[in-house]
Amino acid sequence: MDTRTLAAKAERLRQLHHGPHLLVLPNAWDVASARILEEMGFPAIATGSAGVAAVLGYPDGQRIPRGEMLDMVARIARAVRVPVTADMESGYGTTAEDAARLAKELIAAGAVGLNYEDVTGDNESSHVELGLQTEKLRKLREASDSLGVPLVINARTDIYLLPIGPESTRFERTVERLRAYREAGADCLFAPGVGDPALIARLVRALQGPLNILVSAPGCPSLPELEKLGVARASFGSSAMRAALGTLRRVAREALDTGTYKCLRDGIVPYDELQRILARPASA
Repeated sequence: MDTRTLAAKAERLRQLHHGPHLLVLPNAWDVASARILEEMGFPAIATGSAGVAAVLGYPDGQRIPRGEMLDMVARIARAVRVPVTADMESGYGTTAEDAARLAKELIAAGAVGLNYEDVTGDNESSHVELGLQTEKLRKLREASDSLGVPLVINARTDIYLLPIGPESTRFERTVERLRAYREAGADCLFAPGVGDPALIARLVRALQGPLNILVSAPGCPSLPELEKLGVARASFGSSAMRAALGTLRRVAREALDTGTYKCLRDGIVPYDELQRILARPASA
């Protein structure tokens, strides 16, 4: 796609964070899931790192090689007409220069937004120092702007998700980080692991800007309730992909236990419909 087309998609994605309604992103993990979501009317497609990694045989947490993740992002971006935002975990690099290179690679892949998180592993010791993380975000912002496609940056902190640090200071540390990320150029702020409605409302008031909530968090309210709380964006992460795998497990269990396959009739996508969805010409 040319720069003008990508820039228009980036602007469309940015506007969706400031519209009258919640931006809902169920998260795709391959071309088929992305096209199904687009056909159902979702105005943008978000990839999920765990889903993409699982499809290609890797666990989550940047175990998938950078090139393989970018290749799937490119496949999805070519396959749909709506804007695509990619979950790029911690950016598959450790320096601000790596972040700048990532901006160039994402734009080349056809993505117009990304998730960018502040941990490099699954424990507190992997939390990126605040100054370095803000510098990486600034480089991302500067690099994408200079290329004519201002990427929509969804900056994430995992303080609640892992969790990191004492519970008594979790809220203040989350707000401190997310405010710093916005100052560094982030468009939306993401706090996975936050599901309590009262806590969500506190974050919305404290941040005064677009907030992304992961719906799989314990106690997370419904989408209409999230919208009423002032949340701008709700994503599903790997939940939909894992639900699909759960269906496979139920089908297999029924076959093993009873020799029947009634589960195959529950909500299955007809073969002809899937072929039609996949045969549609790719986006321009």
